[in-house]
Amino acid sequence: MPVRIRLQRRGKKGQPFYHIVVADGRAPRDGRFIEKIGTYNPLTHPSTIVLNEDRAFYWVNCGAQPSDTARLLLRREGIYLRKHLMGGVAKGALTTEQAEAKLAAWKEEKAHKLNEMKLQSVNSQRDEMKQRLLAEQKVNEVKAAALAEKRQAAIAAQEAEKAAAATEENKVTDEATEATTAPVEE
Repeated sequence: MPVRIRLQRRGKKGQPFYHIVVADGRAPRDGRFIEKIGTYNPLTHPSTIVLNEDRAFYWVNCGAQPSDTARLLLRREGIYLRKHLMGGVAKGALTTEQAEAKLAAWKEEKAHKLNEMKLQSVNSQRDEMKQRLLAEQKVNEVKAAALAEKRQAAIAAQEAEKAAAATEENKVTDEATEATTAPVEE
């Protein structure tokens, strides 16, 4: 069986975290391995890959067969581009300096794209939060307007009660004064 580069699952239920390992093809998924060459965290956005590139390049050159996911991760980190460029160096099409310059330019472009993606993600989250805040403010304004109308109605009712009480009091005092003044006239 060939040597395989594959993922070894770690982390708890619902929160996967992987080690990128080089293992015998007959070994179980989370079992014995030859060497750990990196980690992969799919929960972050964008996913985080920490890879020992020299060891990964060594194992790919030795003929280790990566799993489908491991191949994607290695391609994303530029291991296969490095292998391609070193093949050109071996054939004499490139010098080592040219190959390293192309690899460095590719990595710089990749880092730039990654930073743009992170910035776009942060901006979209910020815009989403602004939209939520505006929607919440509109709802609060509607609630405040309804509450203000209710308070105005309550204040108007209290003033009406006070006015009614005052008129009742005036009537009572007028009647009392009439009652007290009426016997005096007789």
